[in-house]
Amino acid sequence: MPTGRTRSVALSLIPGLDTALHYQRAWLVPDLRSGVVLSFLLIPAGMGYAEASGLPAYTGLYATIVPLLVYAVFGPSRILVLGPDSALAPIIAASILPLAAGSTERAVALAGLLGILVGLALLIAGLLRLGFVTDLLSKPIRVGYLNAIALLVIISQIPKLLGFSVDAAGPIQEIGAIGQSIAAGSIDPAAMLFGLASLAVIIGLRFVLGGRIPGVLVAVVASVVVTAIFSLQNVVPVVGVMPQGLPAPALGGLVWADVGSLLGPALGIALIAFADTGVLSRTLAARRGDTVNGSQEMAGLGLANIGGGFLGGFPVSASASRTPVAEQAGARSQLANVVGALVLVLFMLLAPGVTGYLPSATLGAVVMVAAAGLLDISGLARLWRFDKTDALLSIAAFLGVFLVGVLQGILVAIGLSFIAFVIRAWRPYKAELGRIEGVRGYHDRFRHPDAERVPGIVIVRFDAPLFFANGGIFDDYVRSVVRRAEKEAQAGGRGTGADAGESSRAGGPGHAGTPIHTVIVAAEPITDIDTTAIDELLDLDEYLASRGMTLILAEMKGPVKDQLQAFGLGDRFPPERFAPTVGAAVDAASGELRDDIGGAI
Repeated sequence: MPTGRTRSVALSLIPGLDTALHYQRAWLVPDLRSGVVLSFLLIPAGMGYAEASGLPAYTGLYATIVPLLVYAVFGPSRILVLGPDSALAPIIAASILPLAAGSTERAVALAGLLGILVGLALLIAGLLRLGFVTDLLSKPIRVGYLNAIALLVIISQIPKLLGFSVDAAGPIQEIGAIGQSIAAGSIDPAAMLFGLASLAVIIGLRFVLGGRIPGVLVAVVASVVVTAIFSLQNVVPVVGVMPQGLPAPALGGLVWADVGSLLGPALGIALIAFADTGVLSRTLAARRGDTVNGSQEMAGLGLANIGGGFLGGFPVSASASRTPVAEQAGARSQLANVVGALVLVLFMLLAPGVTGYLPSATLGAVVMVAAAGLLDISGLARLWRFDKTDALLSIAAFLGVFLVGVLQGILVAIGLSFIAFVIRAWRPYKAELGRIEGVRGYHDRFRHPDAERVPGIVIVRFDAPLFFANGGIFDDYVRSVVRRAEKEAQAGGRGTGADAGESSRAGGPGHAGTPIHTVIVAAEPITDIDTTAIDELLDLDEYLASRGMTLILAEMKGPVKDQLQAFGLGDRFPPERFAPTVGAAVDAASGELRDDIGGAI
């Protein structure tokens, strides 16, 4: 019998097993329904992206079926849909077609090898636990990414909805091409009727019946039936007939030199695929209250690519158009993707001609409605109300993904996030603390004007780690507070001036005749210190000592104390220069013992 630890390891390595063991009966009908709906979208997407990659259409179906089944077992996301992707198609084509030299069989073999190499790169990265990079995908980045992806998908489906096609290099050019086509009268009235009717059915059933009847399934089935009854397959653009046959190995004719030729492109595709998959997986998980392990996501995506590559497919990633369709159709687990893959197999074997009656405009409507569900305008509005810096980062992620590309846009947003973090740590909130009679603790004198300075003692707080960019600011701030306290003590009046930052106007009664003899730093927020900041701390200590003052570090974290010791400052800062709490430091410096004094607040 397996031990509890063995079972836990097995469930962590095979998320699909964990889902199967904890599967809820209430999920079954939504999963079956969404799987059937998804299958109608998998067919044209797989075939279309295969052709865009310079490969036969049937390879797109193989690159859909196998990765879906593999990911259902090893992938951590419950509803993520893998498959051929528009972002990968041009890279795949540019990588394999020059090596194929016009041979379709060799192109298919090279595409399979490319998929295997991409999968191995992702699998190794996952085993090395490099999935931590998804921790860099903050909420502002995820909101901006989803809004950009939603808009990109909606724009891409407008031509299908209206019955024509455009060829454009980017979203701005695509919008222009759509406008030109409409102005030139390229709209197909019959196709537009199918598209608008499908939109009306999907949206109408959702609002009228609250989603109890799946409008997507109704629209797809009705469109197929109408097209077949009235023989409209030659009147409106349709998805087309599927090829027959099952996925099979197609790696013949490869040599070791092909591995070397494809290794560089494989690493680039792996990076793009994981960037796209990681952000979509994490974003959807957050919306559903789930968590996804980034390293496990890498490994699952890698195994899916390896499986697809071995069985006639090519590199795949998460689909930003098919995943929201599954979500909107009610998918609860990866069983929906398994059902979609199996329905696709059944269609290929038993009824490959059924998709010859499915209007492309109907599929366009399905995808548009699903993509609209990804839009999170209210999330951006909340970010703007709460933190305008986060809102601007979200807008930057949106513009980057929309105008430049998924990987480049995300990298730009992550870079801007780091800059914003440094700026915040560079000029953090800082305050002089005082005590309020009858209230425990020490309080920000800017926020609490009635807080009094302890006679002869200055207490300051700096809410950030100390590093090269803010060490000088910390030093200057403490000196400015000390100088102000000295002046107020000599004048014996009420202080009005202060730090030009957040905690200016640090008032409170002065104490004439009580010179400042102790400066206490409430150091709990200082979670780290680098060598540059240590030099600033030493300069500050020397400055205070020259004025007859002792610097006390209260509530400093143990690891930060260890850093000071490692820098050889054990003699400079002996144990008596540290205090467990601000209250203890005040007691020691003033000779008082007050019941109403706790830690710094």
